[in-house]
Amino acid sequence: MLLPDTLSGEASAAPAVRAGSPVLSIIVPTFNERDNVRELVHRLDAALTGVPWEVVFVDDDSTDGTADAVRVLCNADPRVRCLQRIGRRGLSSACVEGILSTASPYVAVMDADLQHDERLLPRMLGRLRESDLDIVVASRYVDGGSVGNWERRRAVLSRFATRLSRLIVRAHLHDPMSGFFMLRREAFMGSAHRLSNVGFKVLLDIFSSAPRPLKFEEVPYRFGSRQAGRSKLDALVMWEFMMLVADKLVGRVVPARFIAFCIVGALGVVVHMSVLATALKLSHLGFEASQATATIVAIAFNFMLNNVLTYRDKRLHGAGLLRGLASFYAACGLGAIANVGVAGYIFQRDHAWWLSGFAGILVGSVWNYAATSVLTWRK
Repeated sequence: MLLPDTLSGEASAAPAVRAGSPVLSIIVPTFNERDNVRELVHRLDAALTGVPWEVVFVDDDSTDGTADAVRVLCNADPRVRCLQRIGRRGLSSACVEGILSTASPYVAVMDADLQHDERLLPRMLGRLRESDLDIVVASRYVDGGSVGNWERRRAVLSRFATRLSRLIVRAHLHDPMSGFFMLRREAFMGSAHRLSNVGFKVLLDIFSSAPRPLKFEEVPYRFGSRQAGRSKLDALVMWEFMMLVADKLVGRVVPARFIAFCIVGALGVVVHMSVLATALKLSHLGFEASQATATIVAIAFNFMLNNVLTYRDKRLHGAGLLRGLASFYAACGLGAIANVGVAGYIFQRDHAWWLSGFAGILVGSVWNYAATSVLTWRK
């Protein structure tokens, strides 16, 4: 039977759900948020009185025992679920997996750090149930909203990212970078197969992947202060955001991960030339020895930076890091042979030196990317 609409006097337009099944699923990605999960569940219980709800904590194998803390709550409250992911990370992909693990007609995404105001959830659900909206976004940049006590640098970066997002999202969202929103399941499923799953900004991914313009509304909220743990925001967040933009702009032609791989490779060239010059001028090594030293250092630099940036979601640690470095050296060694061979072959056919060199670099880069994706950062 249809559940009564607890948020309005009108009959609910929501799809039929079995009595006792959740109408709203709240997806909460976590990493080292053990001290916040119990308080968040308590706040959700107080805010969603009369609403059949569930919360799914998607934990990226936290080192502080977050998943175990959630399982304790699961045993006491059937509305709480834990989805623990091992061997992969990423807020966007965590949100997607969490949503796909549920069946309720409405889904919300919010953080575990208690900085999102859970008291807005009934209002957001009410707007979806009584209108034809696809999504309701909690916004910091509409009248009544605020970024709270953010430091100036973080506020500037957020504003810059908001402007940059216009490249891939035509909808006039005031806060496309928001991590707090609610949408209809059918709206999410319309975007699901086109999502990039890159970085932290799943809302931006959903809007830019939608097959049709989404009907949305923004409600103001004040960004709260973190109660426990530490912020996951760091310098890499902006990098991941740029990769999401790149993927949406050119991803169908050139994978964003390959673009990142090439950027790291270009930085590796700078490192190579710097080490080569230093070795020649200061250590008085011969050219061959200096070139070999520069090559070894540059490949190690590329590996470490790719591990942090390009393959952040598959980052290697411990013994896996050493094995990965060895396989990276092996793959790039073959790539160097391919580079020189192709460049020499084209040059011998009376083509310009720069064209021959570029062709060699291109072949070597494609080989290195493909080989290391399989050998070094395999799933």
